[in-house]
Amino acid sequence: MDQKNLRGSLLLLLGAVIWGFAFVAQRVGMDSMEPISFNGFRTLLAGICLIPAVWVADKRNPRRVPGPEKRKSQRIAGMLCGVLLFVCTTLQQAGLVETEAGKAGFITALYVVLVPLAAWVFLKRNAGKWIWVSVALAVVGLFLLCVPAGESFSLSRGDLLILGCAISFTGEILVVDHYAPRVDPIRLSRDQFLVCGTLGTVLGALTETITWAGVRASLPALIYAGVFSGAIGYTIQNIAQRDTNPTVASLIMCLESVFGVIFGALVLGERMIPRETAGCVIMFTAVVLAQMSQQFHSGERSEGGAVTEDHATAVREPRTK
Repeated sequence: MDQKNLRGSLLLLLGAVIWGFAFVAQRVGMDSMEPISFNGFRTLLAGICLIPAVWVADKRNPRRVPGPEKRKSQRIAGMLCGVLLFVCTTLQQAGLVETEAGKAGFITALYVVLVPLAAWVFLKRNAGKWIWVSVALAVVGLFLLCVPAGESFSLSRGDLLILGCAISFTGEILVVDHYAPRVDPIRLSRDQFLVCGTLGTVLGALTETITWAGVRASLPALIYAGVFSGAIGYTIQNIAQRDTNPTVASLIMCLESVFGVIFGALVLGERMIPRETAGCVIMFTAVVLAQMSQQFHSGERSEGGAVTEDHATAVREPRTK
């Protein structure tokens, strides 16, 4: 694995840690605010925080300011990612009303399967056999982690809404994979959150009751979920995906479920049972296998620099600077 791939993977791992702790913040925040309003406020806060970040970055390096053609791509990327993120979070919150949290977590994380499948069907990218083995292991680990023993796994209307969330997040990952090397990642995060936050706040105002007392009570959770999980976490994703295969990126990002369980045990006193521990171990194994697969394939080049067929997992589209 080259230095760029390693840096991207480590950044995504840091993002997964940040998002894992966000589960704790969201649970606390939901005590005082309704879900759509909470999501709207935190994503809007994330976008607002990134406005001065873009200004400072441009002042330090004026060449970062995009020209007219790149500004158009920037707007399109921010709009697409913002709408997909809004659809994803809204469907997830609506589904959580009608299904168990554990099952919802498992179905949401099925994007780990949907990303390589969508890349194969729509982009003609073959992930490679060992990546598919990693994906299969991750699904088993997620099932052990999220679905309690003895529970039947039938699909209800709420489960189908959560599945829609997983599909939306799959689209968001692939859109970021396409645009991240072509646009400024900080601007992409800013625009994505401003679009998602505006849509969420408007929908929350129309369908829920928002009180300033509730906002004040949820402020610490909003700050963490907005500034750290949102502004910092998603900017890390946008930067890291410039150098990371989207399937491997999805495997690393789904570790947020593992860190969510760990932080829930450490902060909220929730108890990890052996089944959940086994799920965590299997998921970490899947990610390590995916990373080893990338390292193995990175050396599989024929003479003259041509890339072998099995090396398709690491092949990326030509990237513009």
